[in-house]
Amino acid sequence: MSIKEQVIAIIAEQAVLEPEDVTMDSTLESLGIDSLGLVESIFAIEEAFDITVPFNANNPTESDFDISSVASIVAGIERLRAEQA
Repeated sequence: MSIKEQVIAIIAEQAVLEPEDVTMDSTLESLGIDSLGLVESIFAIEEAFDITVPFNANNPTESDFDISSVASIVAGIERLRAEQA
């Protein structure tokens, strides 16, 4: 499973949607994911990819990790994994 597919599966699960309902352009807000769901999504992503997301739940705008869309989350994970390699 690709990073994109895994992220979509995690976010779909948090949003209680089918993976096909989640697109790369989807925002977490548009999918109905609230702040608790966001934190749970970040934890699930960290676990799935064995990474630490530099994310400040209290102030997401100050994070180095862009959570504005599914595509930006995938890009952030790819960057973190490349830095680990």
